[in-house]
Amino acid sequence: MATATSTRTKKKLKFRPTEDRILIEPGEADETTAGGIILPDAAREKPLTGKVIAVGPGKLLDSGKRGEMSVSIGDEVFYGKYSGTEIDMGTDTYVVIRENDLLAIVDK
Repeated sequence: MATATSTRTKKKLKFRPTEDRILIEPGEADETTAGGIILPDAAREKPLTGKVIAVGPGKLLDSGKRGEMSVSIGDEVFYGKYSGTEIDMGTDTYVVIRENDLLAIVDK
């Protein structure tokens, strides 16, 4: 079983996404507005960026081969507001999303 390492808590996760799914650690929500107003938890926008923690083997094609994934562990990605499924593991929250639901990969 592959293990993923959380960047926030530096702990090992025993998690292996299936097919073309990706495990993302969401970025932090902004705590203040551009004008300096502090936002309460209920008013904070859900982050739309995150860091890839684990990647599945790829989608099984009709030919019987696996498709190559376009993201790798450590990539920063953008995803849709309502895309994926949130998963709580202990005190941390992660998002599992299909590769085709990603909007963009941030180039370094």
